[in-house]
Amino acid sequence: MDKEERKTINQGQEDEMEIYGYNLCRWKLAVVSLGVVCTGGFLLLLLYWMPEWRVKATCVRASIKDCEVVLLRTTDEFRMWFCAKIRLLSLKTHPFSSPKSMANVVSNGHAVLLTENLDLAEENRHEISKYSQMQSEQIRYFSHHSVKYFWNDTLHNFDFLKGLDEGVSCTSIYEKHSAGLTKGMHAYRKLLYGVNEISVKVPSVFKLLIKEVLNPFYIFQLFSVILWCTDEYYYYALAIVIMSVVSILSSLYSIKKQYIMLHDMVAAHSTVRVSVCRVNEESEEIFSTDLVPGDVMVIPLNGTVMPCDAVLINGTCIVNESMLTGESVPVTKTNLPNPSVDIKGMEDELYSPEIHKRHTLFCGTTVIQTRFYSGELVKAIVVRTGFSTSKGQLVRSILYPKPTDFKLYRDAYLFLLCLVAVAAIGFIYTIINSVLNEVEVGVIIIESLDIITITVPPALPAAMTAGIVYAQRRLKKIGIFCISPQRINICGQLNLVCFDKTGTLTEDGLDLWGIQRVENARFLLPEENVCNEMLVKSQFVACMATCHSLTKIEGVLSGDPLDLKMFEAIGWILEEATEEETALHNRIMPTVVRPPKQLLPESTPVGNQEMELFELPAIYEIGIVRQFPFSSALQRMSVVSRVLGDKKMDAYMKGAPEVIASLCKPETVPVDFEKVLEDYTKQGFRVIALAHKKLESKLTWHKVQNISRDAIENNMDFMGLIIMQNKLKQETPAVLEDLHKANIRTVMVTGDNMLTAVSVARDCGMILPQDKVIIAEALPPKDGKVAKINWHYADSLTQCSNSLAIDSEAIPIKLAHNSLEDLQVTRYHFAMNGKSFSVILEHFQDLVPKLMLHGTVFARMAPDQKTQLVEALQNVDYFVGMCGDGANDCGALKRAHGGISLSELEASVASPFTSKTPSISCVPNLIREGRAALMTSFCVFKFMALYSIIQYFSVTLLYSVLSNLGDFQFLFIDLAIILVVVFTMSLNPAWKELVAQRPPSGLISGSLLFSVLSQILICIAFQSVAFFWVKQQSWYEVWHPHSDACNTTGSLYGNSSHLYNETEDDPHNIQNYENTTVFFISSFQYLIVAIAFSKGKPFRQPCYKNYLFVVSVITLYAFILFIMLHPVASIDQVLQIVCVPYQWRVTMLIIVLVNALVSVMVENICLDTVLWKVVFNRDRQGEYRFTTTQPPQEAVDHWGKCCLSWVLDCRKKIPKAKYMYLAQELLVDPEWPPKPQTTTEAKALVKENGSCQIITIT
Repeated sequence: MDKEERKTINQGQEDEMEIYGYNLCRWKLAVVSLGVVCTGGFLLLLLYWMPEWRVKATCVRASIKDCEVVLLRTTDEFRMWFCAKIRLLSLKTHPFSSPKSMANVVSNGHAVLLTENLDLAEENRHEISKYSQMQSEQIRYFSHHSVKYFWNDTLHNFDFLKGLDEGVSCTSIYEKHSAGLTKGMHAYRKLLYGVNEISVKVPSVFKLLIKEVLNPFYIFQLFSVILWCTDEYYYYALAIVIMSVVSILSSLYSIKKQYIMLHDMVAAHSTVRVSVCRVNEESEEIFSTDLVPGDVMVIPLNGTVMPCDAVLINGTCIVNESMLTGESVPVTKTNLPNPSVDIKGMEDELYSPEIHKRHTLFCGTTVIQTRFYSGELVKAIVVRTGFSTSKGQLVRSILYPKPTDFKLYRDAYLFLLCLVAVAAIGFIYTIINSVLNEVEVGVIIIESLDIITITVPPALPAAMTAGIVYAQRRLKKIGIFCISPQRINICGQLNLVCFDKTGTLTEDGLDLWGIQRVENARFLLPEENVCNEMLVKSQFVACMATCHSLTKIEGVLSGDPLDLKMFEAIGWILEEATEEETALHNRIMPTVVRPPKQLLPESTPVGNQEMELFELPAIYEIGIVRQFPFSSALQRMSVVSRVLGDKKMDAYMKGAPEVIASLCKPETVPVDFEKVLEDYTKQGFRVIALAHKKLESKLTWHKVQNISRDAIENNMDFMGLIIMQNKLKQETPAVLEDLHKANIRTVMVTGDNMLTAVSVARDCGMILPQDKVIIAEALPPKDGKVAKINWHYADSLTQCSNSLAIDSEAIPIKLAHNSLEDLQVTRYHFAMNGKSFSVILEHFQDLVPKLMLHGTVFARMAPDQKTQLVEALQNVDYFVGMCGDGANDCGALKRAHGGISLSELEASVASPFTSKTPSISCVPNLIREGRAALMTSFCVFKFMALYSIIQYFSVTLLYSVLSNLGDFQFLFIDLAIILVVVFTMSLNPAWKELVAQRPPSGLISGSLLFSVLSQILICIAFQSVAFFWVKQQSWYEVWHPHSDACNTTGSLYGNSSHLYNETEDDPHNIQNYENTTVFFISSFQYLIVAIAFSKGKPFRQPCYKNYLFVVSVITLYAFILFIMLHPVASIDQVLQIVCVPYQWRVTMLIIVLVNALVSVMVENICLDTVLWKVVFNRDRQGEYRFTTTQPPQEAVDHWGKCCLSWVLDCRKKIPKAKYMYLAQELLVDPEWPPKPQTTTEAKALVKENGSCQIITIT
């Protein structure tokens, strides 16, 4: 393909794709049609499965601008192909001849202001040409995964139609879009954007059936059934048909149920009626499906479910965003700041739903309450509709998930190809042998094709999923629900788990430990009781009473748990104005807070005549005039309030101490601020700082409503600290200890303060008391200086975080004074905050893997940074689990190999696993079940592989004497033995505890290959011995209906031999001594390998506890042994078994017993005990020596210099995983870990490849 014929869409995004243009070719289409007829439709199926082949076979290359069909290929590791047909959107039916009625046209997805100016109207026409050809007034587009891509003449490429979420400034939101759309503008936009709905159509059963039946596996089954019917194997063919029908119906039911659940989830907002504002202050009632970007919708007073993403421009809303964040705490949404009316002016910034989420109402979220101006409405401008909304993107991620990239499945396909290769050998052998024996052509074709159907077992997919299905049921019993069953197997490989802190490792609620106020830039002594008369009218308590986002919902105080605890601690009362009270005034009535009367100091009036004048100021109330909601990016919130009767307003601010101190006057911040803060955070307390300032009297109520938060949040007076205590959940330490014992790394990812996170990590056992913590403080480039990392060695803690007393001398601060020699005998952990993490990702790419190897605490992490961290860990070959409470963790939960949400809310649909138990105890349970399911998959796959080879070899041996297994023999083996064994051997529950050993990640591993190949050789050897030995018996002859081998040897059953031999003619030569011998030996071999492969500890419960499996195997053994030693005429007649002497039956039993003994010894003694420890333990040794649970330093001490020299010089055992290889490299790196009090600087000249140098600062 020529380079210029290839374009890229969604560049730099997760769904980036290459695009190629094609036009339909008539003669190619004719040739393909002929090929479809000649192949009986098989070519059509092949082209259906392979979109790339389909397009290239029927089309010719064309320019992308003029093509009829586009071929798409993802740029990720999967390189998946899709095709889409180009469609034309006609604009002729829409009037735009008149500039006054001209529609508001999209410029690269952004709306242009309607104007009556003719010049600007012409400019709008120019914008139209970007997405349409002026000659035909038609727009070319295609749809892919529920997104429309329009041709853009400016970009010379297809581009998806954007709304107002990109490239639109906050000023233009107000100036150009707040007036609403005309009906003509609305109609035109609807033509482009389409219906505002997240449509999840539930396919009909017929469509699902066709799609399921056209699966390659079922096509192969259909081919097999036709072949067997041709060969008169009707019973087995019927059994396979029944099994396939049951499998298809079960799959259809499951898929249909998932579609219905998803449809019901998104249908809530599909057809609500909304009121929209039109130009000239008109309003119109429309259905929500008719909304388009630019519409100004009115938020109803009684609340609603948002049908789109919209930015709030007037009023305030209380919103429940549990659908998106998984957190049920109501969130206050305020109107978007308008820079154009700010009294001080501020830099205009581009609007972004992510950055301005506190001003954005997201689709699917519930508006609980609204607050508004009298005579004015609560308004929001629609910015995104349909699948472009936040909820639409969530639904798309469920509808079109990325394929699961797991080594087990890749190896399974490779193994199937090996089986196909084996089948090809048998295919060729059968043809040659049959031709040499002058067999009829029809028989040769049938028998040659039959060998293929034998080698690739039709029950393989059902058998492989059995363990997963059983594991899913067991998980459901313990309260863990799964929407992606294939990930259960992947969870068996997890060797690192990231945990959110608040609500996951610790309790949701915070307890107020105390406060520490500041007076005259000095800290006072800590105070536990905030609710007293001395503090009731202080600015400190006023800040606690007003600086929050609490609201009353149905009379109950609701909001952030921290705000609730803080407000409850002071015992104040919050009152909100009712709708009727608000309507009586020309502005929003402020929320009022007041202390209870018993807290106010008592005063006595001077005289009765002054009573009325005295009562007014005695009522101490504070009204919250303006609120700037908490921002995780800014790490603070603030309010503007006024005390009843005061002329000046007050501004209060609270947030992260470091941030608050930086916004306060330096002279008001105590000199020992950092030391006091460190003392608290090191003990695990969550610390909140408060600040205050008096505003100027000229700042009126109206000006406050439009002022920017930057104008308020500066030059404040530092007031002190609130110390909150966040207790560990009871289960946390024990669970983390279990994970550490199992050599599973644990990492903390939190939005809290770093030192607090480090303290919690120590308390819960994530960082042991003797371990060292290295704090990486990365600074971005500034003033021409390159980026750098400052390394600090934090001191270990000796006291628990639950101590109430604070002794500054008990926690010595020894930053950057630890000797590196001490570090050599202890483990070390890296800790960093979100800002440092971002700088390191951008400027120190070569250090990222090293930091991932020992990074344990990541604090102040934003949601996107959590996702980036998971990706960075996966890049060094960790199998990463993520456990969070659903709030801000959705991206990381989706990206991790195993994401576990502790929230039952709707956001958890993006997480593969959801636990009803709100503790991390679900993590080891999930890993145990994952390991059990993974080992079950290995056992089943090995068993099915042996089953195929055993049966393949049996048939090949019998083909050599122009014989075969009988129809009922096939039926007995495949149904009575194989299916029963497969579905019962998968029932072994998980082992009761996690162990350090991990199961292999794929089938192509030394231990598994040795297991399979050794058992294949054993079975082939014993089957061959029996096959050739029977021919050496004195009584042996080519069997015919009148053979009487039983009587010639004086058999106990000789008198009844005629019962077996008086049969009809046997055209297929099924009945003979070789067939009988091979049937009995192979039947026992299936059971022998089933027992050998059905392993228990350390990943599954022992097989003897799997009662169904034990009963099934014993029953089958007894039945086969019974009919072999004591033949029953009717059974032998059905199975087409001939009479053989009793001595030979005993001989076969001896062969079976020796076979069983050898198989079990090789599998359980040679492999599991000897070879595993000597040969196949390389991966396990690497994990033991090179993970942080067993650090490189301790590994060196343990194994000694000889082992180290062997690793370095011989290089015979290089770990496959990148993180293990990296740990091996770091053993001899003299510059790692970084020495105390050093700085790592990025090299400016080679900045793009992330190189760096270490400079020691003296």
